Amino acid sequence: QVQLVESGGGLVQDGGSLRLSCAASGRTFSTYGMGWFRQAPGKEREFVAAISWSVGITDYADSVKGRFTISRDNAKNTVYLQMNSLKPEDTAVYYCAAGASRSRVVSGKNEYWGQGTQVTVSS
Repeated sequence: QVQLVESGGGLVQDGGSLRLSCAASGRTFSTYGMGWFRQAPGKEREFVAAISWSVGITDYADSVKGRFTISRDNAKNTVYLQMNSLKPEDTAVYYCAAGASRSRVVSGKNEYWGQGTQVTVSS
């Protein structure tokens, strides 16, 4: 069993930066692929970024490539999402997710989800 708690969301101006954190409980955290998803008002939840459990292979949605960076610290049971050059269209609730592998995370087949943290980018 893995429980995920996100933090770090907030209000930021266009072009600003935020770093989201996802703290996980459970001794098997290091064996899960981890990722971030987001859901904007009136839209479906979409994939943002994923990272493998071991060597740190990453995947990104085209809309965030070059601006967002996902990383993880297995010793701290935490995954991060550094978001730079934020745009108003990045406004959404951001969810942390854990899956059996990075590929399953990318496809949305996650075993565990966090409650979400709001990110609002003002123009």
